[in-house]
Amino acid sequence: MIWRVGLGLLLVWVLGFIWFAGWLPEPAPMERTDAVIVPTGGAGRIARGLDVVQTDSADTLLVTGVDPEVTPGEFAAEFEVPADVMDCCVTLGFAATDTRGNAQETKEWAEQNGIQSLRLVTSDWHMRRASIELRRELPDSVKVIKDAVRSEPSLWMLFVEYHKWLVSRTVGPLFS
Repeated sequence: MIWRVGLGLLLVWVLGFIWFAGWLPEPAPMERTDAVIVPTGGAGRIARGLDVVQTDSADTLLVTGVDPEVTPGEFAAEFEVPADVMDCCVTLGFAATDTRGNAQETKEWAEQNGIQSLRLVTSDWHMRRASIELRRELPDSVKVIKDAVRSEPSLWMLFVEYHKWLVSRTVGPLFS
């Protein structure tokens, strides 16, 4: 009897991984929001977030999880951000060190800035977990658009992220 339960759990795990790896979240169509949020860490994320702000699809951008040693000038130079855009529209968040921290930093920033709608820009493989953590922190009244940046994650990266996502879905709420 116990082997059937184990086999059933293994089957659920395998099918879940196939779904997780085979159907990654997609980029979202442009829709105006108050802000765009970009957790650091993946190629194309910051460029996409800057594109959203510079095409006037959002008023402001929070880049969360920035290394504390990075200066705004270095950031602007690296990503070729015009000075006027840095001054009006880009906030660098230095408090977060992980996905849960990104969500907490975003919540505090959104509250301070009266944000009612935001676009979460992160890698396709990271979107599910990042959006869970963000939803856990933000009030239900804040609209969140999930805008995944396409990538080519390795099977190992998907394997690791699948397990982080499972923990976030099951154990994560216990620590909130």
